[in-house]
Amino acid sequence: MNRVIRCLKNRKGFSFPLVVAVTLALVIILCGITEYMRLNIIASGVREAVEDGIIVTVNDNYANVYHCVREGYSGGYQPDGSSWENRVGYGDIYRYLDKTLGTQVSSGRHVKFAGEAVEYTLSGLSVTIKNAPLAPSDPENAQKFIADAVIRLEVPVRFGGKLLPPMIINLKVQAGYTEVF
Repeated sequence: MNRVIRCLKNRKGFSFPLVVAVTLALVIILCGITEYMRLNIIASGVREAVEDGIIVTVNDNYANVYHCVREGYSGGYQPDGSSWENRVGYGDIYRYLDKTLGTQVSSGRHVKFAGEAVEYTLSGLSVTIKNAPLAPSDPENAQKFIADAVIRLEVPVRFGGKLLPPMIINLKVQAGYTEVF
């Protein structure tokens, strides 16, 4: 430690390699931090877009939920003669994501390009809608009208001019209809 301190205090220019090494170390750390932040920004942006798509789907089903207001906000049921038919629409979330995020269909996946390079890929969208029961006996504790979505996000990771294994995560999103009255 004393040797390092002497090198820093020495005015003959011997501390120059140490200054270069420290600067390079800080640049490498800063590059790692910016790549981490890029991945977080992409993931949060895609998650918000999927949330918006699910909310649009739930809102599209609003008319069906409201139609059954006499039956306690039972979601997605339409009268069919002497019975009720379960009618729930899943919407077109991929089309919404393509429009919102600017993705394009390529090889069965939805890809966002940054110039010629792939910025991220979306695939495997799975939407599950849990319908509220028709005329529940206990409305306070009954299942609510909920839409769950899971989508696979794959983002290429670049560091030091090299392509590393991609970040692959499954984003889970949930939206639901909540009655006001």
